[in-house]
Parts: sequence; structure tokens; C-alpha cells
Amino acid sequence: MGAEQGWLTIFRLALVQTAIGAVVVLTTSTLNRIIIVELALPAILPSMLIAVHYAVQLSRPRFGYGSDSGQRRTPWIIGGVAVLACGGVMAALATQLMNNGGWSGIALAFLAFLIIGAGVGAAGTSLLTLSAAVVSPARRGPAATIMFTMMIGGFVLTTALAAHFLEPFSFSRLVLISAVVGLIATITAYFATLGIEQNSQTTPSASKGKAGFNAAMRDAWREPATRRFAYFVFASMLAYSGQDVVLEPFGGLAFGLSPAQTTRLSAWQNGGIFIGMAAVAVAGGVFAPRWPNVLRSTALLGCGVSGICLTALALSPLYGPDFPLTGVTFALGLGLGGFTVSAIGAMMALAGAAGNGHEGLRMGIWGAAQALAFGSGGLLAGAIVDVVSWTHGTLVTGYMLVFLLEAGLFAVAAWLAVNAIQLAGTNAAAAFRSSPSHHKAA
Repeated sequence: MGAEQGWLTIFRLALVQTAIGAVVVLTTSTLNRIIIVELALPAILPSMLIAVHYAVQLSRPRFGYGSDSGQRRTPWIIGGVAVLACGGVMAALATQLMNNGGWSGIALAFLAFLIIGAGVGAAGTSLLTLSAAVVSPARRGPAATIMFTMMIGGFVLTTALAAHFLEPFSFSRLVLISAVVGLIATITAYFATLGIEQNSQTTPSASKGKAGFNAAMRDAWREPATRRFAYFVFASMLAYSGQDVVLEPFGGLAFGLSPAQTTRLSAWQNGGIFIGMAAVAVAGGVFAPRWPNVLRSTALLGCGVSGICLTALALSPLYGPDFPLTGVTFALGLGLGGFTVSAIGAMMALAGAAGNGHEGLRMGIWGAAQALAFGSGGLLAGAIVDVVSWTHGTLVTGYMLVFLLEAGLFAVAAWLAVNAIQLAGTNAAAAFRSSPSHHKAA
């Protein structure tokens, strides 16, 4: 595979990640806000829905082990995105049913988010492992950065367009937007992956056998580096997930923003994440060869900025309507993007560090840690908001407490990152850059 074709393949794989992100952002942000603000239902409900979709993703290690055993991934990617799209439309229909009253809408919502979780788990894990199979080792870091940066780009584009077309708001308009986004995502996934696995000249290797999964899982978990990084991923993503589900409802309740305005607020945050990821990726490419711990430094910086911004958001209702909500939200995005791409770069470098053929399994373990954190984080955030509301009579106070707790979690994540992200010079450089030798061999 030539250099140009290799980078084109990476871009095509990144398009799939963008498609996944476009569908997910509507369900985790916009629908979450509508359930709480427009439908005036308890905040624990959307948190439980999001927790269900993450609980399904705890099967990611099995997907990763399967990729190590040489199973085909393309059908799982395309099928996963299609299932995800169907779940997204079902979730939008469920909110419309909730508006009409009764329990049918809530029941449909739980089924929809179960389907969403299955789609994300199948497509997301298979996409990462396909990338590891067809992309040369020195390009895996840049590939991951491009993929997740484009995913955030999908967040930004989708939320910006949704904000435009949701005004004036109606449930039928919401269902239509969800259907269009899902259809575009499925078509994109199909054409983006067409022929990649066949043209990579990789053939499924002999399966290691289902009985080997438990033994491989035990071996991987015994590795100190795998455990330390899993703990870091869990703590940082627990903080990340909490703000992810409360930002839009907080904007609506504390500052009186409309659905379109809070969707636009999410677009600003995602724009900050996009820029933060790109900035750290560039900085890593420049400094990693001479400064092996650049990933750790950028992760610490990202956690610090995120913690400061979350503290500011927690205190914002005390400041009043003149609080620079958009600016602080954008800065929060910069911090989140910085630590996220640092974690991604470290993940790609650490996954193959042991050289024992368990790269997919390790990525699955870390993916499961992320899913567990996102599921429990959203659930705990919703529960805290509701409990504080019942005891103090206001939802805003609950959101303030959640933001403060998230700031504390980012401090814990920064402490864990000191030992979790330790790379030698070669691995640090490979996390961001490709070498001429790999250009020739690709």
C-alpha cells in the first residue's frame, strides 16, 4: 500500500467514526435536554438511558479479542452503524410518545438505547481493530487522532445543523432530523469501508478459540501498564461523561436558553474539543521525538483546564446572566480535547508495547473502562441532580454540585496520569508521527 493510498484509507476510516459521532451526539445531548426541559421528566431518566447504551458496550473486550483472532470486521462496522441509526430514530420517536403521555414512550426509549449501545459497540470496536490491522504501526497514532478529531467534527456539524433545523422546535421535526442523519451515516459507513479489508491483503488468521478468551483476558489484566491506564481512562471519562449529559439542561434551566441555543452551546464545546485535539496532535508531532513525556504533560494540562472550567460553570449561576457561558464552554472543550487526544495517543502506543498480539484485547479493555465510566457517570450525574432537587427544591443547585464533583475527578485523573502514561521515546513519537521507513513499507 503506497503512502498516498495509506492516508486515503485512514481518511475513509475516519469518515466512519464521523458517522458514528453524528448519530450519537443527537441521542446523548439534544434528546437528553428535551427529556429534561421540554418534557419536564426527572434527570435520572436520560441518565439511565445513556447508562443502558454504555452497559451494552462492556462487551468490547470480546470484540477486541475477536479482532486479534482474525475475524472480519467490515460487516460488523456497516451493520453496527445501521443498527445505531435505527436506534437513533427510535429514540426520537420515543420522545414524541413521551410527550403524548403514558409509559410506552419510556419503554421504547430503553429499547432504543439498548440498540444504540449494540450498534456503537459493534461498529466502534471493530473500526478501531480494523484500523490496527490495515494501518502501519507508525501511522496508528496519527490515524487515531484523525479519526477522533473527525468524530468531533461530526459532533460540531451535526449539532450546528440540528440547531438550525430544530428552530422552531417540534417533535416531528426532531424525528425527521434523526432519520436523515441516520441514513447519511449508514451510507457513509458503507462506501467508506468498501474494499478496505479486501485490498489490505489481510486474511483472517486461525481463531485462537473461544476457550482462550478468559486466559488472554487474565494475562492482559495482569500487566501493570494495562491496569494503570484502565484506571486513568475510567477516572477521566467519569468526569467527562458527567458534564456531557448535564450541560444542555443546565443551560436551559440556569440561563433560560432554548433547545436551539443549548444545541449551539454544545456546538461551541465540540468546536473547542476539535481545536484542542488538533493542537495537541500537532504539538505531539513536533515535541514527541525529543520529549517522550509530552503525552503525559498534555494530558495533565487538559485535565487541569477542564477542572478549572467546570469549577467556573459550577459557580456561574451565582454570577448571573452576564457570565460568559459560551466562552467558558469553549475553553472546557479545549481542555477536554487536549486530554482526550493525549489518551488516544497513549492508548495506541501502549496497546502494542508488549508485542504479544493482544493489541485488540487491550483496546477492548480500555474501551470497556470508558463505557463503564460513561454509563455510571451519566447515571450518577442524573441521580445527584434529582436528589439535590428533591432536597433543595431546585435542579440548578444539583447541576452546580455535579460540576464541582467532576472538577475533583479531573484532579484525580491528573494524578493517575502521572504513572499511567509513561512512554519511551520511540513509542511517544509513534503515537503521533509516521517514519519514512513505514512510508516505504506501507
